[in-house]
Formats: sequence, C-alpha cells, structure tokens
Amino acid sequence: MSARLDYVAVAPDLLKPMLALEHTVRNAGLGQALLELVKIRASQINGCAFCIYMHATDARKHGETEMRLHLTAAWRESTAFTPRERAALAWTEALTLLPQSQAPDDVYAEVAAHFDERERVALTLLIVTINGWNRLAMGFRSQHPALESTAREAA
Repeated sequence: MSARLDYVAVAPDLLKPMLALEHTVRNAGLGQALLELVKIRASQINGCAFCIYMHATDARKHGETEMRLHLTAAWRESTAFTPRERAALAWTEALTLLPQSQAPDDVYAEVAAHFDERERVALTLLIVTINGWNRLAMGFRSQHPALESTAREAA
C-alpha cells in the first residue's frame, strides 16, 4: 500500500486547529497512560497501523507495559486495566463505533462514575481527536517510516 498524499506537507495551516485540540486534550489532566490506551484502542478499531504504532511507541516511552499494550484489544477479558481505564475504553468503543452503539446510557453512566464533568468532555474530545487522526492517516494512506523499514527487513 503506498501513500496517497502527505497531508502534513500539503496543508500545515489546515492542521493547526487539529494540533491545537491535540495539545489541549493532552494537557487536560487525564494522564498519559490513559491518553495512549484510548488512542491505541480507537486506532485498533479503525485499523490504523500508523496510529497504533505511534501510540504504542509513545506508551512504551511513558512506561506502559508490553502486556497491557497487547491486551488493549481484549481489555474486557483482562484484569490488567483499572475500572477508570475500563470505563474510558468502553466509551472509546462506543463513540468510535457510534452508528452501531448509539453511545448507550450504561456506558455513559460508567464513565460518569469515574470521570468528573470536565474530564468527560476531555475524554470525549480525546476520542474525537484520535478518530480524526485515524481518518486522515488512513484516508491518505500514511506510512510510518518505522513500519516501512520493518516491512523491508521482513521481505
């Protein structure tokens, strides 16, 4: 699969609001581990290899364990995640799969039990942002340089 367009190089001015939102959400107090888990889970659902690689790498840099990274896709069957993380991952799935889920009340109630109102807004914006990045990366077939070199080495 080859890249379609380097959207960052073509329209950096158009990405400024997205980058500003990313910066704001990153500094909203949700915690680095939670940020990366949410980004990884949404990217897994969307099938965005570029973003999965990026956020797994970032999570490792911030001390995340390989076990939890591998179990993110099966978080419901794992005891490796806190109740707060589980609520965030459920909300991530609900909003990423919005046409199917319709953001159910029970999932929202669980989020409300673990996140205050401001945190719920921040978490929801985090999910909105990573879904946006996934769509940019996948729509333009972004290729992460490390993924390209790994594929060449395997060939």
